[in-house]
This record gives sequence, structure tokens and C-alpha cells, in this order.
Amino acid sequence: MLPPPDIRGVYRTDERARAAYAEAAGIYRIIPRAVCLPADVADLERIICWAADHRLPLVPRAAGSGMAGGNVGDGVVVDLTQMADQRLEVDPNGRCAVTSAGITLAALNTAAAQHQLRLPPDPSSGAWATLGGMVSTNAAGARSVRYGSVRPWVEALTLLTSDGQATKLRRGKVPEDHSPSLSRFGQEAAPAIRSAAAHIRSRFPRTRKNSAGYALDAFLDSGDVLDLVIGAEGTLGIVTEIEWRLDPIPRHRAGLRVALTQLDELSNSIRILLESRPSALELLDRTFLDLVADQRVAGAGLRFTAAEAVLLVELERDDPRTLRESIEEATARIRPLAYAVDSAYSEEAAQRLWAIRHAASPIIAALPDSRRSLQVIEDACIPIDRMGEYIRRLRNAASARGISIVMFGHAGDGHVHVNLLPDIVRSGWEASVAALLDDVTDTVIELGGTPTGEHGDGRLRAATLRRVYGDQIVELFHQVKQSLDPPGIFNPGVILPSGEPPISRLKVGQDAVPLPRDIERGLREIEVTAGYARCRLELA
Repeated sequence: MLPPPDIRGVYRTDERARAAYAEAAGIYRIIPRAVCLPADVADLERIICWAADHRLPLVPRAAGSGMAGGNVGDGVVVDLTQMADQRLEVDPNGRCAVTSAGITLAALNTAAAQHQLRLPPDPSSGAWATLGGMVSTNAAGARSVRYGSVRPWVEALTLLTSDGQATKLRRGKVPEDHSPSLSRFGQEAAPAIRSAAAHIRSRFPRTRKNSAGYALDAFLDSGDVLDLVIGAEGTLGIVTEIEWRLDPIPRHRAGLRVALTQLDELSNSIRILLESRPSALELLDRTFLDLVADQRVAGAGLRFTAAEAVLLVELERDDPRTLRESIEEATARIRPLAYAVDSAYSEEAAQRLWAIRHAASPIIAALPDSRRSLQVIEDACIPIDRMGEYIRRLRNAASARGISIVMFGHAGDGHVHVNLLPDIVRSGWEASVAALLDDVTDTVIELGGTPTGEHGDGRLRAATLRRVYGDQIVELFHQVKQSLDPPGIFNPGVILPSGEPPISRLKVGQDAVPLPRDIERGLREIEVTAGYARCRLELA
């Protein structure tokens, strides 16, 4: 019997605790070996050293709202949300903040808003998403079209490596306290990456966003190990603290809603709207409009009967006159391509136009258990000029497999989210989903895209990286992992695949591992109500 770690926090191996952490957002149900809730950073350091000594995998996790499967696994799940030494400090003069990894985006922005500041990246999970989780996936959101993803807003972070040592990584500076892992990286992986610079530049997707694999391209640009840790999904170490740049909140907000009758006009429309420097530019595909067709919200049932796609545009300015002029100019430029354009000159009016964007969530949540929403092909980012072609081919591929889909996304980045709605009572549905994932991955690569724009590879897309990047770059990924995590304890099977098929160990279907009924109901309730702020140990 393995001795438990010497910590003041919680360590449990009983069936109920393990069952409570078997699921997160996404498609998987994997019962962990144990569950650990460290009391503070000192506890976390002891857990890492204990795991390294015994070669036990650790699965770092916070809210559990990530969808690619990087927050579940066979090892010891480490829930970072209950640590007592949480830090949240905003410096209004320096327009910056220091936070613990377990602080939520909502908490940071609430504190920053008192000084008319914010952290601009805004994933839809921002009400409960922790800042450490956002760093781990290089999260983005609707406003990434103007403000980018998390990476450029991180000034520094503190990383616990597999030797249990805390190291401060600051942008533009060599770490003062070199851990053995960082020394190894500097001697082995870093020179290999630099010598392959031309090949890396040629193989990385030329998309506006990319969270696939380790960010070798960002490391080449900056020389900062920090840029490899961002987006590493907890596979290189555990982030405990982050220093952020903040941005002033624009004083005025307005918007447009544009309906298009032809997918062929999508790319041109996006390019025209990007000229107005929108803070958000969202896509609602015909599949989305069909789902909400019976809803009265924003006139969905009447206004969009002929639309193949709807674009939602948000503009932010400090001057109301400049904002009105921007809305009028954008309307005039886009009207020749659209069959309907609705303008909103105030924040309240813009919110009404955008109400349709949120109409699908309760419908999807209320689907019967026989037709569950699965996030499988849910994060591809495509060059904007290929978006219409990608959507058309995805519709056809799903139809050929007999699988209903709902598509929406961040149009300004060429980023498309897809919910599959398979009939899980139908025999062979898992094979159809796996085949669709395979087909669409080929399409994404052919069109010059990336399988993941902001959610990360997780377990779901790890096996696609060799197809995206080729053998040489995947070997560099292995070198990065080996140098920074030589015992291989951090999130094995994430980013670098374990060899297990991606469509396996699902939370739905007759092959799903059974859980205690009350815990299964509780996990389902969290999924339906987006109750990810709840500590899962409460279910046990």
C-alpha cells in the first residue's frame, strides 16, 4: 500500500471521492487513482515531490470546465481550488495585477473594474474559469479578435517543476533561481528548438489563434520559457501565481447584427467588418439558427429564416461620437453583402442584438439523455478565407455520418466551435463520431488550420499533432516535456498521446464506467447548469 503524501490538505482514495472527480466538461469519464486538495503552496510542493518519488501521475485541475480532457485522468487529481493562500492584488497605477492561479477571471475583473481596468481575454466560462486554467490552455474568447489570447497579457508566472522547486519566469528575463529542470531545458531542448527554427516556422499553422502542441513559435519569438508554459495544459509543471497586464475598459459599447444568405459571402463579410476594429465578431451558423428557430428571443424565428449565417459585431470606443461613426461606416460597408443588418447604438441595445448568442445553451442542456451534446470537433481555427468552405464541408461530413451538429464561433479569428448531438441509443454511434473526428481533422489540416484555437489538445486531440506538425516537431515536443518533466508525472496522455483512442472512456453510452447514482446525477447537474464553481468533493 502506497503511503499518502505528508500534507495538511485532503487526500482520499475512497470510491466516492474518486467518482466525484471522474468527469469534467467534455466527453470523458476516467476514475482517478486518488484525489488531493492541497491546503496551500507548501502542500502542493510536497505532493509534487511525493509523486516524483513514486512516479505517480498528477492531474492538475481547477474548475474542471476545460473541454479537451486535460482535467481528468488515471493518476492523482490535484484540485487547486481550495488552497488558503490565495492572492489578488491590483496595481491601478501600473495597470497590472498579481493573482494566485486559483483566482477566477470574474474575481480579477471585479477587482480591476473598480479602477476602470480589465483583463481583456474573455472565455465564455469566465464566471468560474480560474486564471491558472486560462494560462494552461492559452484561453481566449470572443474579444480575442482585438485583444488576442492570454499569452500577451502574462508578464510573469511562478512554476512548480517536478523537482518541487518554485521558479519565477518573467518575460524578457533569465530566471534567477534555475531549477534542475530549467537548466536541463536550456542545455538540451532550447538549442534543438532554435536549430529547427526554419522548419518550425514552415509547419506551424498560419491561423490567428493556435493552442495545438507546445508553442515553439512563440518561444522562438521571445526566447522566454514562460511562453512554452502558457498553453502547456499542466504537462510541464503547475503554475501557482501569475502577474498580468491590464487594460482600460472602453467607456462605450455598441454593435451590429448581420445576416448572410450565402456562405460564399462569409469571408468577404468578415474582412469588411474587421476594418472597423471590432472587439468581438461572432458567427452563428445555420445549424445554430435552426436550433433556436422556435425561440422568440431577438426574433430568431422570424428574422433569420433565409440566413445561412449571422455575424454579431461588438465595437468599443471611448468617445460616443466616434463609436456612432464606426457603426454607421460598418453598416454602409456590409449592407451590399447582407440581406439584413441591425444596428445598436448603445450597450443595452447591443445586448438585445446579442441575446440570440446565448439562446442555444438552455436548449442543448435540456436535450434528452438519448441525444447528448458532445464537444469532439469543437475548436478548429481556419484561415478566414477558407471559413465558408470549412463550414460547408463540416455540414456535409456530419450529415453523411448521420450526426446532428450545432456550429458557432469567433468569426473574426476564423474559429469555429461545434457541438455534436449524436443519438447515443443508436448502435455504432461511437464509431461514427470517431470517423467524423478523423475526417474533419484531415479537412482542417488541408485548409491550413489548427485543430484547437483556444481549448488545448487535452486527451482529445493529442493524437492529431503528428498529422498537423510532422515527426520532427513532435520529437521537439517530446524533448520539451522530457527536459522540464523528466519523471513524466504531469498530466501524461495530454498533448503527447498515450496511444489510447480519443473516442474512448466516454461519460455517455453503454460502455461508460458506472458511478454511484447520486454522484452521477450531481455531475450531470453541474454540466447542465454550468455549475463548475462547485467543489466536486461536495458530491462525495
